[in-house]
Parts: sequence; C-alpha cells; structure tokens
Amino acid sequence: MKRLHVHISVNDLAASIRFYQTLFGAQPAVTKPDYAKWMLEDPRVNFAISTHRQPVGVNHLGFQVDTDEELRGMRAQLEAADARMVEENEQPCCYARSDKYWVTDPSGIAWETFHTLGGIPVYGEDTPVFNHGASIVPVESPAAACCVPAQRSEPAASCCAK
Repeated sequence: MKRLHVHISVNDLAASIRFYQTLFGAQPAVTKPDYAKWMLEDPRVNFAISTHRQPVGVNHLGFQVDTDEELRGMRAQLEAADARMVEENEQPCCYARSDKYWVTDPSGIAWETFHTLGGIPVYGEDTPVFNHGASIVPVESPAAACCVPAQRSEPAASCCAK
C-alpha cells in the first residue's frame, strides 16, 4: 500500500514541530536535532520536516511503498511520466537507508518513490537530484552524494553498499 510522502524544509525546527504536532494532533514518530517525521494513518502520509541545506518550503513530494516488489512495480509508470527517472539503491538519507526512484514534474517539483530498508543513526545526504525543484534537469555533480547515479538506471555506487 502506498503512503503519500511530503518533505518540507524549515528554518525553525522546534517551532515547526509545535505547529505540526498541533495541526496533526499527534507527536512526531521520529525526532532528531535537525529532523522530525510523522507517520500518519488518517490521511496515510509520511510527513517530514528538516533543516538541511535546502531552501525553505516544499522540498519534495513522493510515495513510500511497503515492499521492494511494489517499488519495482512502479518503475514503468515513473519512467513513462519522466524518461529521465533516476534510480538510487541503498541511499542513506533522513535517518534511513532506502531504494528509490526520482522523477520531476514539468514545473520542476521533485517526486521521490521509495522503499525504506532500515534506519541509520545519521541524517545522511540530501539527494541533489533535480535540486529539489530548482531544476528540471537531473543533477550530475562530482560533489554530489556518492550514490547519485551518473545515468538513470545505473546501480548504486559502491560506497552505498555498506
């Protein structure tokens, strides 16, 4: 089953946590010094906020899926929506390691479709794919996180297979 994912970059994490926990009527499921996440059931959404190096506002949208099979099953649909789809495997980000696909809509909004493999003790690296809405062209920078593939559908770099 899919869960809508929304990630918002914020300036003041504490004030944003207070606002969203009041808005949602629920405490965050995950709270870190730079990140918070709510796993809401009504509506079914993974809502995250962070203070990580991105412009304030909507960072990206997406779908979280429950299984690897469900993720792989969405591949053709995502590639049909954006032929420049980027695949990442075992990407460390947001205190989790995930397999994911990234596409961008015509206005430049990044969409992440992912399956979480497990938690990790650090935030990891923001994926620079599409600059989170600042570009409709995939980012291919040597300074980017090690796991961003140089071409779509390429397997993850060896540094991510930890």
